Amino acid sequence: MKYISLFLLIVLIACGQNKKEKVQPLDTSTLLAKEQHQVKVEEVLQTSSYTYLRVAENGDDYWIAVVKMDAEVGENYYYKKGLEMKDFKSKELDKVFDQVLFVDKISATPLGQNDKKLQVNDEKAKKAISEKQDIELQIPEDATSIGELFKNSSKYNGKEIQVYGKVVKVNEAIMGKNWVHLQDGTNNNGKFDLTLTTNDKVKVGDVVTFQGVVTLNKDFGAGYFYELIVEEARLK
Repeated sequence: MKYISLFLLIVLIACGQNKKEKVQPLDTSTLLAKEQHQVKVEEVLQTSSYTYLRVAENGDDYWIAVVKMDAEVGENYYYKKGLEMKDFKSKELDKVFDQVLFVDKISATPLGQNDKKLQVNDEKAKKAISEKQDIELQIPEDATSIGELFKNSSKYNGKEIQVYGKVVKVNEAIMGKNWVHLQDGTNNNGKFDLTLTTNDKVKVGDVVTFQGVVTLNKDFGAGYFYELIVEEARLK
């Protein structure tokens, strides 16, 4: 069975223009309540990291988004869960979707009943989230390195810390927050990319210090799960 995994933040799209893609509004409460969906692809829009599919399901026509995949009009797919975003802006497509469902797992065959919660372990998903950059930084004494944070994560759970690093990705205005990916050149068992949520604005390439609270095993629903995330981060 072929699975394509999608990781929030989703990750991963900045604000765009106000050109809208109109689709008839859906009763999403009924739609999302279904255990499994079988959809037929009506239109495909590709971006650098994500694929947007306009799909048909029992007479309904709507958009879903998945991590970048090969898809063609006329193909059938199955999915279980989706996180609804309204008036969602895609900078790369120069479109605003009235409604789009971010789908955590999609398959060309029916999904099994014993599928476990999505973990980000698919190689394509890892690449889409972030690639390790060649970074050399002198980390301040009052900051915790990303490698240390992942190595002793339980020690920092629930605590406010400072982290220092280079911004490698920014996703703005997702669920009311800006999502920032930091790297500082350190890692622990291949874990080198730290995600933060913040109201502050930064841009890719900035070297910054953030202060925020460490949260472990954060589940935002619809399969979007973070082993470790720093929340309510503030620029220092």
